[in-house]
Parts: sequence; C-alpha cells; structure tokens
Amino acid sequence: MPRVEISIPEQSLALFENGREIQRYVVSTSRNGPGERQGSFCTPRGEHIVRAKIGAGQPLSTVFVRRRPTGEIWTPEMAERFPGRDWILTRILWLSGCEPGRNRMGEVDTMRRYIYIHGSPDAVEMGKPGSIGCIRMRNPDILELFELVPAGTAVSITA
Repeated sequence: MPRVEISIPEQSLALFENGREIQRYVVSTSRNGPGERQGSFCTPRGEHIVRAKIGAGQPLSTVFVRRRPTGEIWTPEMAERFPGRDWILTRILWLSGCEPGRNRMGEVDTMRRYIYIHGSPDAVEMGKPGSIGCIRMRNPDILELFELVPAGTAVSITA
C-alpha cells in the first residue's frame, strides 16, 4: 500500500511505495499555516487516510462545488468573472484524521472540515502557502496521484 507524506515547511508531497520514495510534488498548503481547529482555515497535522476519491473520469480542470462536478471546465476567463473564488479542480482526495482529539472528532475533525488534496488553476503559485486549509496541487500532478493511491492510503502531514 502506498503512503503519502506532506511537509508544510517544504510545501511538498512525497509518495512512497514499499518505503521508497517514488514521486515528489510541489504543493501549496494553508496561508494560515498549520492547525486543526474548525474555522481556522489551517492545514491539519498528523496521521490521516484518504477517505474518498472523487472525480474519476472527469476531464482535466473540471470544476467541483461541494464535491460534485459542475459541468464546467476552468478557464482564465472564469477566474476573471469570479475573483477570489477557491477553485477545486480535476480530482479530490478527501482526507480523514486518524487521531481522536488531534484531527478527528469534535472541533478538530479533518473530514468535517472538508480538507482535501485537490487540483488548482494553473495560475495558482505552488511551493508557498496560499490555500484556506487544503493541499493544492497542479492539475496534472493530482491526476497522476489520484491514479496511484487507493482509498485508505495513509497520509502524514508534518509542520
């Protein structure tokens, strides 16, 4: 079973298979830094799993709202019409915390906070914090990662 390690300081996501790193991606985590509290808009730390994989078969740059494809494909013109919108594109890996009291249940529940690994517009800068809690990836990268990890994959997020 593969394993994913996300480093907030390095703004990177590494994929491991049999203890060996097989791929590394540049990501963008929360502009508010690490944190687990509901409403903090921070990226949660600790041990997680991929609870659900959403978007299989959808075209690159598919727009998602509430985890459902809208039927739209993101374009720069859409971004101009909806400035400031938090775009969730291409695929979603919905995370669930594994540590009660730290990132699971109550006011610190990663899944109820709707924390995802997801695709982003091409213009979104990677390698520096910028999201409102999720882990953003380039669309080709999330497409690749989505195919490599099954539901239940362990995801560790460190700060």
